[in-house]
Amino acid sequence: MKKSNFVALILGTIGIVFFALGMCMALIPEWGMFNQGIVCGVIGLVVLLVTLLIWRKMEGKAPVKMSAKTIGTVIVAVLGALLLGVGMCLTMVFDHFVLGIVIGIVGIVVLLMLIPLTKGIHD
Repeated sequence: MKKSNFVALILGTIGIVFFALGMCMALIPEWGMFNQGIVCGVIGLVVLLVTLLIWRKMEGKAPVKMSAKTIGTVIVAVLGALLLGVGMCLTMVFDHFVLGIVIGIVGIVVLLMLIPLTKGIHD
């Protein structure tokens, strides 16, 4: 395993754990830790962003250029993740099974749209 991949693995794991724990803290009302959860989630997002920058630097890749395609891809990814998350919440927390499943499937379809958006369709 290359050193850059190992560093990305470790930092990515730390970032995801902070983000996931923060979202649980913020979204489970019984815990009563909404503000602390937001802070923890933001720390996780910052660690993930730093991970991306460090990995690209270690791989010798150019920084990400902000273009309309990049911004559109990020918007589609965020929308898909939010739809999938809302669907899971509706199903598991609020007992709206059918609505949650439908919204979750729409989120999965939106996330699947990222493949042709980023890689294109080839023969």
